[in-house]
Parts: sequence; C-alpha cells; structure tokens
Amino acid sequence: MSASFLEIVELPSGEIVLRRSDEENAEPLVTMSFSRELLDFLQGDQVEVAKAMLDACIEEVGRKTEADVGEYIPENRVLH
Repeated sequence: MSASFLEIVELPSGEIVLRRSDEENAEPLVTMSFSRELLDFLQGDQVEVAKAMLDACIEEVGRKTEADVGEYIPENRVLH
C-alpha cells in the first residue's frame, strides 16, 4: 500500500469509507454501513465509532507487520 494520506468520509448514501485523500474517485479501502437501529442509537456519532473501529484495525495491522509472518499470534487469541 502506498504512503499517501488516508481520510474517513461519510458519503451521501450514509456509508462511511476509508480512502486515499489524493484519489477522490478511487475505490475505498474500507466501507462501513450501519443499520438504521444503530444509527438511531448513535444519534449522529457514527463517524466517531467508525474512527475507533478503523484505529483498532490499523493498530492490529501494525502489530501484524511488525511480527514475523510465520510467527504472528494475536494477543487476545483464545486457546481451547
């Protein structure tokens, strides 16, 4: 993935996307949509929730890329 800046945008359709800021018409890297029930519950805070979700994703990807490919084990893995 290139080192361009990323932006979180709420589209007119209500979807929230993560995209490269220099490629407005490019396909989004991530697309989120929330149910009407959740939107009502969030009362307009859906972008903040999406930011938190994307922050967690980026943090996990960072952990994965720091680990050796064959040795990656998530911290919260449950063993049975």
